[in-house]
Amino acid sequence: MDRYDRQRLLLGPMRNQVLELSEVERYGADSFGDPDYISIFGMRPAEWFAKGLRLLGRTAVECTRDALADAIGTDIANVALNSPSRGWPLVVDPFVGSGNTLHWIVRHLPGARGVGFELDPAVFAVSRRNLEILGLPIEITKTEHRTGLARLTIEANRLLVVFVAPPWGEALSETTGLDLGRTDPPVREVIDLLANRFAANPLLCAVQVFESTNQPSIDALAPRFAWSAARL
Repeated sequence: MDRYDRQRLLLGPMRNQVLELSEVERYGADSFGDPDYISIFGMRPAEWFAKGLRLLGRTAVECTRDALADAIGTDIANVALNSPSRGWPLVVDPFVGSGNTLHWIVRHLPGARGVGFELDPAVFAVSRRNLEILGLPIEITKTEHRTGLARLTIEANRLLVVFVAPPWGEALSETTGLDLGRTDPPVREVIDLLANRFAANPLLCAVQVFESTNQPSIDALAPRFAWSAARL
């Protein structure tokens, strides 16, 4: 029997297919020993599927599930809520995918506005429909991250929170872990773009890593920030 794993859903024939509930649960069970592993927007697969939400094969792999997205949102809020900047922060996900991480970050920052960009037309169509069904305060645009960030407007001195998680693709290896220099695009390029584009704003970047991440690729980011901290 074929295994429903990362290779099959992300890089194989199911990449752009809309998954059935049984396939979502099968992926969770085969890859993580838990059919409810792909819980998003505060719901188990059976719950979000019943509401009409759907995921592509690639999005099921690339999305950040609730447990992790909630933890990311909590960490970000602990820093952002102590910022001296004026007003509620603007939260941006340049590679929004399912929108689940953006949802949890905004949820932990009541009053914040969430903006996301997604270039892939199939991912964008499915995610926009999901967000419309849920009625969440998140705006996503079909565009690549450079164009989206170039068009983004924000008042000077307002805190900009950015979740930086470009598609991992081949950057994640079973033997060497995640290389932040091989994501698409490399994380350092996104950080440099943000620093140049939003020089008038305090900038809080949350970079998603893996339990095993190439240390030189992390070291290349450190000089770009006033401070940094790693959480696993």
